[in-house]
Amino acid sequence: MKFKKHISILTLLLLSITITAQVKFQAKVSKTKLGINERLRIDFEMNKDGDNFVPPSFKDFTVVGGPNTSVSNYWSNGKRSFTKTYSYFLSPKKQGSFTIKQAKIEIEGEVYKTFPITIRVTKAIEKPKDPNDPAYIASQNIHLVAEVSKADPYLNEAITVVYKLYVALDTGISGWRDKETPRFNDFWNQNIEVRAFNPVNAKYNGEDYRYVVLKKYVLYPQKTGPLKLEPYVLDLTVEVPTSRYNIFGDRIVKKVPQTITAGKRTINVKSLPEAGKPANFNGAVGLFELDVTTNKVSLDAGESLEARVQVSGKGNLKLFELPKLTVPSSLEVYEPEHKENVKVNLSGMQGRSYDTYTIVPQYKGKYPIPEVSFSYFNPVAKAYRTITSDEIVVDVVNGPSSVTSSNTNAADNTNKQAVTINSNSFAFIKTNSAWVSKNNTPFFKSNLFWLLLLIPFLFIPIAIFIRKNQEKRSADVIGNKRRKADRLAKKYLSEAKKTLGQKEAFYIALEKAFHNYLKAKLHIETSDFNKEKIQNLLLERRVESSVVVEFISILENCELARYTPITQVTMQNDYDKSVETIGAIDKQIR
Repeated sequence: MKFKKHISILTLLLLSITITAQVKFQAKVSKTKLGINERLRIDFEMNKDGDNFVPPSFKDFTVVGGPNTSVSNYWSNGKRSFTKTYSYFLSPKKQGSFTIKQAKIEIEGEVYKTFPITIRVTKAIEKPKDPNDPAYIASQNIHLVAEVSKADPYLNEAITVVYKLYVALDTGISGWRDKETPRFNDFWNQNIEVRAFNPVNAKYNGEDYRYVVLKKYVLYPQKTGPLKLEPYVLDLTVEVPTSRYNIFGDRIVKKVPQTITAGKRTINVKSLPEAGKPANFNGAVGLFELDVTTNKVSLDAGESLEARVQVSGKGNLKLFELPKLTVPSSLEVYEPEHKENVKVNLSGMQGRSYDTYTIVPQYKGKYPIPEVSFSYFNPVAKAYRTITSDEIVVDVVNGPSSVTSSNTNAADNTNKQAVTINSNSFAFIKTNSAWVSKNNTPFFKSNLFWLLLLIPFLFIPIAIFIRKNQEKRSADVIGNKRRKADRLAKKYLSEAKKTLGQKEAFYIALEKAFHNYLKAKLHIETSDFNKEKIQNLLLERRVESSVVVEFISILENCELARYTPITQVTMQNDYDKSVETIGAIDKQIR
């Protein structure tokens, strides 16, 4: 019995030592639910010193502070207490429910892990109004404002969005970083580079402030109805003055991390009026001029001339097609070469867009180049306008006469007196030279004569067949539009390839190629473009979902590229993906 008693005491002693020596490694958070505009503190705490600490991935958060290390080591009642902590300060990137996974550390040769922690991030919350709290003071002294030039534009009418950061006069900013850059779904957009951040004194809510312009954009809405501008969110450090002073009498400033947002804005886009819309209206909105010119009006048959159809002015110059030039069938005309000289500033697109046609006359005569009409909508006058060019007459001075001209000349000679020809008039000409074969057979009775006589008749059914195909092709309006869009898509893809390395030109050409391709395949106009509709139509036409996702991702890249840094390698990858994806859609679409 005595032996058993000693065994029990020894067991309890060993158990107490084991409990005392147990290693603890755990993660603690300041809160499990927070707003998008709040901060989260997470501590990884251990009761024994360790090595090779590996934090978890904070992919859903931005690390705004840390890791900070603190050590507590003291004795109490003869017992040693040790605590070591790694601390991080996190800012959530977006709303949702996120899991912070396990951290790891090695203690005395063993690897210990923390338990995962789930954090719920909600929309921005209103912080308590404590006038002595530096965080509250910072929130009251800085404001991010999105100034929109017009909240109710017409479809394809330019508007501007300027993001300004207002700061109170006694408050400073030591740096900022984009947390969420603005995105403009359903808008054609262009980022206007801000070259310098020059502070400007101004009033905000009736008080004296300074502001700097952070970003500027020009937008052209591509859909009607309420369209949302996604928020612009900044992470910054605010220098807030306190009530304390240093030994030199200067006020002590406290640095406070802060997240601010300009918030969502809604733009109500109006449809263009149907009343008075011209039949040839092609989506041009702005104020334009039309010029149709040729580099010469007099030339010989076989020579070439250039005719230019140019639209210039201010408006959505990159977002519509130019009117087409029609010429007489006796003039050979080639596919036009399209060029643009367009600048984009805060007032929108300005410049000119033109098509250059190469024309080669085959016969002499005078040929009229008919007038060209161009219609556009003037958003200031709220009315449609139509411009018509003058007719141009091209004089082909030298060259063969056309069949029509020969017939005309024959008709003019019908009233002249007939001439009686004596059958013996040419009797003196020898007929045994060039007109006689080697075996003394007359040429007019030879096999070669009959063959040459029959050849024109053999070509008559071929010519009729070709003519019918041409008429059938001309009557196929939808088919012609599709073929034209296919040609334009190939043309713009080639232009995109030429402009690799030039970000703006490359993605504009790539986006135009996609638009024309979709016109050909899905029969939709530019004004109907949106990613959801394109995705549904492609899936309905039995295109594989993986190919559709790839196509939509390239479209999104075109939108993002205008205001994000892009390398030439990325542009080359986007071009290769575009060629591959269009080829895949062509094979699968039904």
